[in-house]
Amino acid sequence: MTTQTNLPEMRENTHDIGGKKIFVAETGDGPPVLLLHGGGPGASGVSNYSRNIAELAKEYRVIVPDLPGYGRSSKGIDRTDPFGSLATGIRGLMDRLGLDKAHMVGNSYGGACALRLALDTPDRVDRMVLMGPGGVGTTRALPTPGLNSLLNYYTGDGPSRLKLEKFIRDYLVFNAAQVPDSVIDARYEASIDPEVIANPPLQRPRDLRTVWKMDFTRDKRLNRLPVPTLVLWGAADKVNRPSGGRMLAERMPNCDLYEVANTGHWVQWERADLFNSLCADFLAGRR
Repeated sequence: MTTQTNLPEMRENTHDIGGKKIFVAETGDGPPVLLLHGGGPGASGVSNYSRNIAELAKEYRVIVPDLPGYGRSSKGIDRTDPFGSLATGIRGLMDRLGLDKAHMVGNSYGGACALRLALDTPDRVDRMVLMGPGGVGTTRALPTPGLNSLLNYYTGDGPSRLKLEKFIRDYLVFNAAQVPDSVIDARYEASIDPEVIANPPLQRPRDLRTVWKMDFTRDKRLNRLPVPTLVLWGAADKVNRPSGGRMLAERMPNCDLYEVANTGHWVQWERADLFNSLCADFLAGRR
């Protein structure tokens, strides 16, 4: 397994998008690739992709935002349409950066953001890589224990380092011993930002209409989405069921599926070497 990658020097900016701030770091030259991070407590762009940025930047202009509600971006998203709210923010960021089109790479919540953006505006997405994306088959089965752990983080007795460690070690990854305490410490500190506690960016949907809207397998546009897509799903994912990969492959006309053995929900971190190779080659059209 790849050890922590030394990050290259990155250009940092905060952009005003529709009255809200989106923080973005970028590096490298070449075709633009947006890396969209997951929605777990304390997540942020650069930390989630720390093992991928340097390698992908050898060939691409790598753009790593903090999604709305996370990191150094403004807090608060539209509760009636969370995926749409994220996609609108990222599309606005593309406009601000002058990008008519870009590759999308999204893990979990970020995968849902990428997929929604592609469904709403397929002309803005070149190729897309999704790792255990959210919103796939969510109305067809009860939430997994891992997803419940994530959604319960800010409820009950509130956030704690113990709750976060349990989510990461028991549900997020396949091999808990590979996660250093420093990763948990950093994410815990980010998760207890008062603005985040007041308005957590990932919560249980409040009504059935929102629940239905957040399941992509109920969206008829999926069957005709032209964007070439690679889905990577950890075979031992305890947050989003690996069966979601097959659901996407059966519905999307240009979708390749790769199920990754001995891997949990965090493919790009747990299997960084494999991910970096597959991602770079797929985005370049080499596979």
